[in-house]
Amino acid sequence: MISALSASNVSKPCKRCAHLSKKTLKPCDEEVKYGGILFASGVQFGGVFVYKDHVSVDFGSGAKIKDPYGYLEGNGKFRRHLKLLSADDIKTKKLDAYLPLALTAAMNKT
Repeated sequence: MISALSASNVSKPCKRCAHLSKKTLKPCDEEVKYGGILFASGVQFGGVFVYKDHVSVDFGSGAKIKDPYGYLEGNGKFRRHLKLLSADDIKTKKLDAYLPLALTAAMNKT
């Protein structure tokens, strides 16, 4: 297993998350805001944020996602996130599967 992310190598997973979002969802727009990169495809559905020891992929309507893989974290009223501790977590925690789920959740306002 790859060790925890360090400040010197944390931007690579962040860029990989952004690339995967654009590859998985079309169209997918990016906006740098709130200290991270926000993603939208008709509606804003998530973003990626870099912290000292991890990268967090946040989903604004994540509480609506029926978590099929059990990787979502958080217990707030609306948001959920994937905490990526290594570059391998992008694949291991199935980010590519969560992106369309997060978009669908954001599009369903109920």
